[in-house]
Amino acid sequence: MMRRVVLTGQGAICALGRGAPEIMAAMREGRSGIGPLEFQDVDRLSIAIGGQIRGYAPEEHFGRQELVLYDPFTQFALLAAREAMAQSGLEITEELSERSGVVLGTSGGGLQTQDENYRLVYQEGKNRVHPFVVPRLMNNAAASHVSMAHDLQGPTYTVATACASSNHAMGQALNLIRAGQADVVLTGGSESMLCFGGIKAWEGLRVMSKDGCRPFSLNRNGMVQGEGAAVFVFEEYEHARARGAEILAEISGFAMTSDASDIVTPNKMGAVRAMRGALRDAGLTLEAIGYINAHGTGTTANDRTECAAVREVFGTAADALMISSTKSMHGHLIGGTGAVELLACVMALREGVIAPTINHDTPDPECDLDVVPNVARERRVGAVMSNAFAFGGLNAVLVLRAFE
Repeated sequence: MMRRVVLTGQGAICALGRGAPEIMAAMREGRSGIGPLEFQDVDRLSIAIGGQIRGYAPEEHFGRQELVLYDPFTQFALLAAREAMAQSGLEITEELSERSGVVLGTSGGGLQTQDENYRLVYQEGKNRVHPFVVPRLMNNAAASHVSMAHDLQGPTYTVATACASSNHAMGQALNLIRAGQADVVLTGGSESMLCFGGIKAWEGLRVMSKDGCRPFSLNRNGMVQGEGAAVFVFEEYEHARARGAEILAEISGFAMTSDASDIVTPNKMGAVRAMRGALRDAGLTLEAIGYINAHGTGTTANDRTECAAVREVFGTAADALMISSTKSMHGHLIGGTGAVELLACVMALREGVIAPTINHDTPDPECDLDVVPNVARERRVGAVMSNAFAFGGLNAVLVLRAFE
């Protein structure tokens, strides 16, 4: 019999708040964390808004010696992991240490460190950089530091699949526990690309909005970037039960596919196969899913393709589905986005509150689903789906259900 996997702790930080409860409260209220960007040379950008974490002071959370080693994406992952571990109540014994790991997603990794040091070398003409630049910028830095902070000596690595990184990471964590290679895995994702170089690169793609994120709305004009992290404690069910842990949800299905068609344009059938695969893995019917947290970036191609894929998979059952994009509130965290969005899935299962798609001004006839426009909804659901469809045509879909 396949080992069951449950969620026993969660932690997060993003533009909506510090800590999972604060972020979920903002989602319930339909609050936006998107506003003017504040960093060096922002005046040289045509995109000047984002889901930036305001008033964040690293020195309040970490010592000077630690900050020498931590890019912001690592700091955010450590803070989220600290909160998740505290909620889970896990005690890492010597035996459990070797059965516990970390799998995190990121896309940009230590991009802020790269940006700062390119500036020093190319703009300011410096001939030397700090000896810890490489340990700060490497994509596995966050996963490695989380493992060290909590003495997790089992499988530890980073997944980088653009906007699907977090969902891929959480799917890998699920599979590690199912396969008996670990009993506990800290998983999720982290991203901090809100800097001059990060935004300037994305401007070149011409997919960014200058005035707001409006998924599924006819007047949408692009995505808005955010930053932050969310980390969850995934645990083997019998292990969690034996120690009397509070179980927040069960992770019951996962699937991943590749469009194998275009590097930036989504393909409906890749998304369809991922959703069908996750449902099959979870052993659930179409009617069992009450809510989908959409990838929902706010670009025309993504939104319409995703809605068409949902229609293809769910058929007439799609009319009873609720689907929303919380990117409208916290922005697109790229490699960290699926992790922050999983909070909305847990909130739906635990509290019966469906996070809204805010800024929904005008319905798009080609996005003819119940997108929970502007205001959260109270509705009990037994199972939810979380979609992530990335550049490169890489799709990762998770299914969670209420713990029984």
